This record gives sequence, structure tokens and C-alpha cells, in this order.
Amino acid sequence: MVPGRRFDGQAWWLRALVRLVLVLAVALPVCAAQAEEEQPDSPPMRFAVVRSSAPGCEPNCPEWISAEGTIEAGTPALFKRALKTLVGRQLPVVVNSPGGNVEAALALGRLIRKNKLDAAVGTTVFTGCEPRMKNCTDKDKDGKAAGYFGMAYDSGAMCNSACPLMFSGGVRRVVGDFAYLGVHQITTTFQRTRLVYRTTYRIVNGKKKIISTRIVSRKNAGSYKTYEMSKGVEKRLAAYLKEMGVDQGVLETMKQTQASDIRQIALDAMLRMKLVTSLDSVDVMTGGTACRLEQPQANCRQVPAGKDTAGVPTAGARPALPQEADMRFVLVRGSNPLCNPDCPEWISAEGSITAQTPERLRQALDAAGGRRLPIVISSRGGDVDGALAVGRMIREHKLDVVVARTDFVDCGPSLDCLARDGAHTGLTIDTEGECASACPIVVAGGIKRLIGPDAGLSVQALGQEEKVKAYLEEMAIGPGLFEAMQRSSGQTQLDRDTALRLGLATGPQSADELTGATICRAAAKPDNCRVMPSANAEAETPAKL
Repeated sequence: MVPGRRFDGQAWWLRALVRLVLVLAVALPVCAAQAEEEQPDSPPMRFAVVRSSAPGCEPNCPEWISAEGTIEAGTPALFKRALKTLVGRQLPVVVNSPGGNVEAALALGRLIRKNKLDAAVGTTVFTGCEPRMKNCTDKDKDGKAAGYFGMAYDSGAMCNSACPLMFSGGVRRVVGDFAYLGVHQITTTFQRTRLVYRTTYRIVNGKKKIISTRIVSRKNAGSYKTYEMSKGVEKRLAAYLKEMGVDQGVLETMKQTQASDIRQIALDAMLRMKLVTSLDSVDVMTGGTACRLEQPQANCRQVPAGKDTAGVPTAGARPALPQEADMRFVLVRGSNPLCNPDCPEWISAEGSITAQTPERLRQALDAAGGRRLPIVISSRGGDVDGALAVGRMIREHKLDVVVARTDFVDCGPSLDCLARDGAHTGLTIDTEGECASACPIVVAGGIKRLIGPDAGLSVQALGQEEKVKAYLEEMAIGPGLFEAMQRSSGQTQLDRDTALRLGLATGPQSADELTGATICRAAAKPDNCRVMPSANAEAETPAKL
């Protein structure tokens, strides 16, 4: 019989045969494949267009897309929005991520490949405005300007868990020696949902005929996880890696690594698996010299002289660094009252290294009367021959070196005021210390060589390779540091752990190890401690006959 039709007033019995049935469907799984180790403290991935603030790169500087944070389901949509602002420009993606959602990572990788973009593992250090700051940028009307300034470094950057899937989308793909790329098993989360259906049916000729079915309620019934990828997920990942031209060895490494662990892939293995396309680092795409090549890269943009940086707001833009004054050496005594009357002293070395710097150090050492005082250095570099001579002088006098800045609490040497008892008073600050270019050569001369966790340290190729290599061998520093310098097309930042691994640092301590207020109370008192006589010491001294 056909529902809704009447036959000689007999429709009442048809209506009587209509039955409403509630059917409960319990724990229907909804599958969401997702990589573990998402670092819950890591914020969601955000994208920012960045222009290099490397000194001297203007007017033609590299630009890139900074991608930092956890990959979430909505991340591909954010990336699409960022790409629209580029109006077809091809900028490399510099990624730093602990991982996240697998499906989203695949979508990001395909977007990167579709737009023919390169990819590098690196972290962007912003100067001025940062993406997290509100109302700090004002992009120009054509939407082509970089919103931010900064520099990209591979040191300490990571691409773990689901991130390598996103990274695989790059046309060129680079991971520097000091970056980390790791994989592990896929964790699949099944979300249980309790559904309540309402099904309407009719009995026709003694049989049920369903008229309609609809869901009347939906409730969360918990979830469960599996820690081995299913055949379906494995098949999809294998197809994706093949599509991107990456060897299946990456997938095998994922399968062999527990979900609770991270397997870091060595650089030579990445090259063998075609996960990277060369042994370069992020500098090859973002370094200050990347646009000085005979054929500049696609991500270089020249700004005509006399114009603001292509519409990029000056608010938050990095100001030009002032010319660093020549290095000067100053005898400093710790100003913390807790140390009196026995306080540590050191030689503050700040400024640019020149050909005259070795002679100035010699004068400072003579003024110290042969005492072994540590060198507290902060310098952007300078003359290589001068740095070599200073480093050898430091080793000859068996001095320790730490990268930090001295904060003078009296009038300071820059005001040409007289130091009390031959020494200015001050404190050492790791955070504001920097050591770049030829400065690490000076540090290499120290007996103890310390770089605090907040001090800035970077290396680069300096020329005079034979001299520098022979000097580092003379200082008993392994070949890793020289190789790191030679690989750097621009400045490559090193963190403390990397400096330790390469032998430039001898320990993880900060400047306080050599200049702290309490070091002179140790049983084995350091050589740089000096007791200052009390103010009335002269009056208390008995007269000589």
C-alpha cells in the first residue's frame, strides 16, 4: 500500500498500523588521526610575513613566512589567508613546530607544494613588533609589504611529530645542523558518540516499511586511542610522501618509533631519504647575503632608496644599529654590597675589535699588575687578525672569558670620570651580552669559556680560513666550530648547548660563575678576589718609627 492514500474510508486502520520506534546507537566511533607530543603549552600555529633586519641587506632583503606553533585543524585556513596577502609572491616557509594534527599537516604540505614554496626549519627572532602584539603593524594598502622585521636562525628550532609532513611539501627543503627534526608513531583518537534515532515505519502486508529516520540527540560517550597507525592511515601517508618525492624510509622510521618518543633523524639520513634537498640551513633562504647573488632569489624584494620599507610601518621596525665604538678595556669591581670587603674584579671588554685592540689589552693587563682577572666580553666582532692576537694573549695569561655585558653603577668609563681605587664598580648582565663575527675567536682563547643561557652568540665565515683553522686547533677546540663557521652564509646563532657541544664553551654556567657576589667566600678563593681596606684603615695603622 502507498502511504497517504485513502481507500473507501479505510484509512483509519492504516494510521493504526504506524509505529514509532526509538533506536539507540551506542558508541559510534568518529576517527581523528592526530600526532602525539603536541606540547600543550605551545600556542596554535600563527603565520607572519617577515623581512630580514640583517645589517647591510637593504635595499634588497629576503622575506619569508614565519610559521610557529602547534598545527591544529584550522591551521590550513589561516595559511590560505596568509598566502592571499602575498598576491602570488613565492616566499619560503620557515617553520618551528612541535607537531599537531596529521590531516591538517598534510593539507599544509599540499598548499606549500601547490604554491611552489620552499621550506626550512628555523625560528624567527623578531625586532620591534611581534605577531603577538596587537595594533603594532599597519600593512600597506596593496597587501604586499612585510608586516614584521626579524632574523631566522636554525639553532634550537624544531619540526617534530606531524610537522615533517607539512615540511615535506617544500620544493626546496633544508634543516640546518643545529635544528631538530623528529618523527614517531601516529596516535589515532576515536571519539565515541551516543546517537538516538527516531525511525518511523509502517506495516505493509505484514512487513515493516521504513518511512523516515532522523537523529534526535547526540551525546559524547568518551574516547579511546590507538598507538599504531592503521592500514588506512599508513596507505594515505605512503601516498602523500610519494607525491612529495620523499622516500618511504621516513614512514618506516615513524612506524618504528613509539608514540611516546621522538626519533631525531640525522642530517645525512634526511638527505638519503630525500626529506631535505641539500645540506644548507635556513640562512640560504633568509640570510643577509641571500639577495646579493648574481641571480637573487624569488623571496628578495628591493625597496627604492628614500622610501619607507615598501610601506612597512616604522613603528616596530628595527632601527639601524649605531656604529660600535672601538673595544675598550676597563677594570671593574663587583658593586654588590654582599661581597664587601672581598669582592670579585674583572676586565670589561666591549666594542669593535680592531688592529689596535691587542695593544689596548696589553695595557689593561699591565694595569692589573699581573693578576688573573676574567674577561667579560660583548662585541659584534671586527678585525680577524686583531681577534686572533687578543685570543692568544688571553691564553698566554691563562685568563677566563665569559660573554656578558657590564652595567656600571658609578659614572662609568664613557664619562671619563676617575675610577675609585683604580676600578669602576658594576654588575655583569648575561641578557645584554653579544658575541658575533670575530668575537668567538677571542672567546676561544679563554681557559674557562662561558656563555650564559641569555647571552647572544653567533658565528659566520670570516675568510682567512687557514689562519682561523690553525688557531682553533692551537686552542684545542674540535673541528665542529670551524665547520659551523664555514657553513654560515650569514650569521648563525648558537645556543649554549650547541656551544658546549662544539667545544667553544667549557661549561653551562653564566657570568656569575666568575663575577658573582659570593664567589670570594669559597674555600678555594678565585684569583680575581681582592679585599678592599676599610676607610679608617690608615688611621688605625700604628705609626712607624
